Amino acid sequence: MATPSSDPGTAQQHFSPQMLENIKGRAHRWSWDSQTMHVCIRDKHMPRILLAEDDDAMRTYLVRALERSGYAVVAVDRGTAALPLIENGGGFDLLLTDIVMPEMDGIELAQKAAVIAPDMRVMFITGFSAVSLRAGQALPQAKVLSKPFHLRDLVMEVDRMFAAPNASEL
Repeated sequence: MATPSSDPGTAQQHFSPQMLENIKGRAHRWSWDSQTMHVCIRDKHMPRILLAEDDDAMRTYLVRALERSGYAVVAVDRGTAALPLIENGGGFDLLLTDIVMPEMDGIELAQKAAVIAPDMRVMFITGFSAVSLRAGQALPQAKVLSKPFHLRDLVMEVDRMFAAPNASEL
């Protein structure tokens, strides 16, 4: 849960001690109370993720897991809703998108996003293994995570993506 801070450009979030490993390197300062570690993370250092997922339950599930791991997440229910956010300079570091969605699939979204924001990383999530092979060929610098997956695996892959200096090293 983010709360305002007296330092402009920051937000305070409350993390259990086990979550500290997921936010190492992004913490600006922290302190302990009896049960919780309070970590102040500068917004400009917090990676921003744009999530495009048409399944409401899955979208909610993914947002919760990523936010608890220290990421700022903006979620939409389709590719056509994600594209204007990218076009308007949303400053996203990662596009996390389902492949099969109505109106605009994740592959088309990622291809258009690559033109607009070439430094933005891309990760596909899909329940269709045949589609994931085609996605990997269409965008070789994108990661593909097949459903079903454990949230721990998703967070680990996202962490790996941000550990690489740029998208070409994925």
